[in-house]
Amino acid sequence: MSERVIPLIDQRTAALSPPAAAFDSSTRVSANGLLADQLGRPLRDLRISVTDRCNFRCNYCMPKDVFDKDYPYLPHSALLSFEEITRVARLFVAHGVSKIRLTGGEPLLRKNIEILIEQLAALRTLEGRPLDLTLTTNGSLLKRKAQSLKDAGLQRITVSLDGLDDAVFRHMNDVDFPVSDVLEGIEAAKAAGLGPIKINMVVKRGTNDDQILPMVRHFRGTGMVLRFIEYMDVGATNGWRMDEVLPSSELVQRIHREVPLVQLEPSAPGETAQRWGFANAQGGHDVAAGEIGVISSVTQAFCHDCNRARLSTEGHLYLCLFANQGHDLRSLIRQGASDADIASAIGHIWQARGDRYSELRSALPADTGSNSARRVEMSYIGG
Repeated sequence: MSERVIPLIDQRTAALSPPAAAFDSSTRVSANGLLADQLGRPLRDLRISVTDRCNFRCNYCMPKDVFDKDYPYLPHSALLSFEEITRVARLFVAHGVSKIRLTGGEPLLRKNIEILIEQLAALRTLEGRPLDLTLTTNGSLLKRKAQSLKDAGLQRITVSLDGLDDAVFRHMNDVDFPVSDVLEGIEAAKAAGLGPIKINMVVKRGTNDDQILPMVRHFRGTGMVLRFIEYMDVGATNGWRMDEVLPSSELVQRIHREVPLVQLEPSAPGETAQRWGFANAQGGHDVAAGEIGVISSVTQAFCHDCNRARLSTEGHLYLCLFANQGHDLRSLIRQGASDADIASAIGHIWQARGDRYSELRSALPADTGSNSARRVEMSYIGG
C-alpha cells in the first residue's frame, strides 16, 4: 500500500491586503448595519479563533501525522491581543453582527480567556441588546472552567463529542482522552447555566456512525440539542474521501426508524442546521423530548443565506470555511489605522464577497488533493 502524501501549504502567512478603496473618502464604507455581499447576504455572525493550538488530534481536523511535536504553531506575538480582538469585534458589530462564537483550535487553551469574554460581553448590538456570545470547545477543560466562563458573561456553549463509546472516542481524539471527562464537563456547563447546550458530532462512515443512536438515546430529553455534522472536505490534511461521508438524509432515516422525527422550522435566518424534533404519539413535536440538528455541509449546501465571517487568531478575515486566503486586518490595527478605516476595510471586503463553495462543489472536478491544498485548515479558523 502506498503512503498517503499530504500536501500542506501554510496559509497563515498568505493574506490579502485590504483594498485601497477602503481608505478613499469618496469610496469609504460606513458601518451602519446595512452591509451586504455580492449575493445580498448580510453580515450577522462572526467566528473568532483565539488559538491555533488544540490538545486533541482528531483526524478530520488536526491529524497527528501533520500536527506533531515539531509543528510550528504561531508565536504569541502573532496572535491578536484581547484588546485587539475586542476592538475589531466592536467594528463588526457596528456592521450588523449580533452573534460572536469563540473557536480555536481549542479556545479554552488560550490563557485568561475569561478576560476576553468579559470584554465582548460588554458590547451591544445596533439595537442595544447584548450579543449572542457563545464558544465551541472539545470539553476537555470544561469541568473546571464552566463556572468562570459563565461568570465572565458567556451565554451558551457548544461541545464537540464524536461518540459515547470510550474506545471509539479515544480513537477519534487520538490522544487517549476519556469520554467520561467530557461528559462531566457538559454536566458542569449545564449546572453553571451555559445553555442551551449544543453537542456537535462529526460523523464518519465506518468510523463512528455506530454511535449515532447511542448519542440520540443519551441526549434525548436532556434539554441539550444534539447536532450531526457531515464529514467535510476542509483544509488539506484530513485525507477526506466522499465515501466516508454519511449523508444527513440517511442519518435522519436511521434515527427515524427507532425514534420518530418531525421536521421543524429554522430557528433563525442563516441557520446551518436543519432541525428535527422528536415526535409525540400524535405526530407533533414532543417539546420535552427535544430536537436534533443535521448540518449537511457536503450534500445539501446552505451557502445561499450564509451570513458568517471568520477572524483567524492572527487577525486574518476569512469569508468562507473553504477559503484559500484571508484578508489582513492585523496590519491595519498595528499600523495605527483609525476605527473608520478598519470598518471601511471590513465593508469593502464583505461587499466583494461571492463565496459559495459548497453549492459549486458538485460541479468541480474530483478532489485529488491539489485543490484542497489551497484551502485553509479548519483548526486555524474554527468550524
